[in-house]
Order: sequence, then C-alpha cells, then structure tokens
Amino acid sequence: MMRFGKVTVKSRADFNGSKHLKWSNVSFGTNNLGNPFATLHLPLAKTAEAGEIQKVHISEHKDICPLEALLNLAKVVPAGLNDPLFSWHDKKGDLRPIVCKAALKRINSITTAWGWGTSFGHSFHIGGTSHYMSLGKDPEIIHIAGCWKSLAYQTYLRAFELVVMRHMNTNPANCPPRPLGWA
Repeated sequence: MMRFGKVTVKSRADFNGSKHLKWSNVSFGTNNLGNPFATLHLPLAKTAEAGEIQKVHISEHKDICPLEALLNLAKVVPAGLNDPLFSWHDKKGDLRPIVCKAALKRINSITTAWGWGTSFGHSFHIGGTSHYMSLGKDPEIIHIAGCWKSLAYQTYLRAFELVVMRHMNTNPANCPPRPLGWA
C-alpha cells in the first residue's frame, strides 16, 4: 500500500541514499506470535514531517506475498547495504535503481497486452487500499497503514466502488455492507 514514488527514482543518477530506500533501511523480525515481517524505514516521504521516518510494515500473505518477494529480491539482485533497495543489474553487471517512468512503461506494456488498462504511480497506493477495503478491513487501520494524511483514500474508494458497480452490473443492494467507520 505504498506510493510507487517511494520505491523508485526519477532517473538513474537521481538515487540519493538520504532520500531513497536502500537495503540498510530494511529490518526483518518476527512478531509476538512468531510471524515473520519486514519494516521499511522510509528516509523521505511526501506525507512525513521534516526529519520524520515513516515505517511501512510488510507481513506474510498466502497468495501474493510481499515479504517473500522482498526476500527473493535479495537473492536475485545481490546488493550492499547502501545500495538501492529496488534495483536491478544491467548487462555489464552494474547495479541500477528502478526508474519510475521506465518501470511504469514496462508494467503498462504487460497490463495493456492483457487488456487491463494502464497504471500510474498512485495506482499501487490506491490498489492496496481498495484491496484491503474489499477484504472488509477497518478503514482506520487502512488509513494508518497506508500513511494517508487525509481522508482522500475514501474518495478514491467511493469512485472505485461506482466504477465497479457500473461496469460489472453490480446492484448496490447486493454489495456487502461497508465496514464500521466508513464514511
């Protein structure tokens, strides 16, 4: 449930370890129930106060697991602690940070080929939010976990809800009730 801009850079030369995620900004652990997790300590975030480090917590999931993906990334793209977290090796073996426009172009080439339309950087933040809402999660938890500073996420979800109903011929009377706390 992160903004794509938190994990990418504008250009290869743009990477700055004091602003962008690097491997030293990741910590792994287990919670009091013994479940593994990772925490990303964001050195700079659009919604953070100056000097504030936002944290994004990643936990295990059954089907598509972000924690497993992060551990796999460490194996597939070996990097040092001060290297970009989300990166790749070019043909020469040099480590390169993921550039936002290039990554979105590649993602969109795949999604449009499948007839799914295109994405923009904020799509991942909105998509994560709508996913958790569809699972019936508490809106306040989504608000906190998504680092939303305003109630804008509810606007996105209302629009998403209307689009789904319109294009999937869903009768609002057949939809599950909104979770408690939903405005």
